[in-house]
Amino acid sequence: MSRILHVGLTGGIASGKSAVSQRLAEHGAVIIDADELAREVVEVGTEGLAEVVTEFGPNVVAADSSLDRAALGQVIFDDDEARGRLNAIIHPRVREAAARLREAAPDGSVVVEDIPLLVETGQQDRFDVLVVVQAPEDERVRRMSEDRGMDRSEAESRIRAQTTDWKRAAAADVVLDNSGTLEELHAQTDRLWTKLRTQIR
Repeated sequence: MSRILHVGLTGGIASGKSAVSQRLAEHGAVIIDADELAREVVEVGTEGLAEVVTEFGPNVVAADSSLDRAALGQVIFDDDEARGRLNAIIHPRVREAAARLREAAPDGSVVVEDIPLLVETGQQDRFDVLVVVQAPEDERVRRMSEDRGMDRSEAESRIRAQTTDWKRAAAADVVLDNSGTLEELHAQTDRLWTKLRTQIR
């Protein structure tokens, strides 16, 4: 029987989840990045992209035949029904790809699935450990404004489109506080890694 620890990693937009994921990868965790897989399943030539175009029309395709994410974003941004149709195309393909990566993980691995909407999509029960990264909302808005060039209203609406911090925390086994420096976040992540290694069964 394989000994693999399945870890879910989530957090609100600009909470610092990617920094935690990168640090765990440096320690040797197998990282499965849902955002990365979501990009791969709609790359040029994929069935996923063809289905998105069928559903939303040729205006969501860029000149180089790739998905025009900005154009698609405008279509679904304030339309829950349209976002649901997109998710129905993307999410099953992402889950299939993630399952293949989980199955390929070597014995003794800590497999970390980095999933932005993990709690929203009700996946928390399938993990041995659920890790949530939290940061104050004002700090997250500042990061999105300074690092991603968003205006404040767009940043706030992105946060509102996700679940609340307290709902994520309620589902968590571990909460990492990213209200301080990157070094402090790394220190928390290092301590987490030590604990995770002891839980492989």
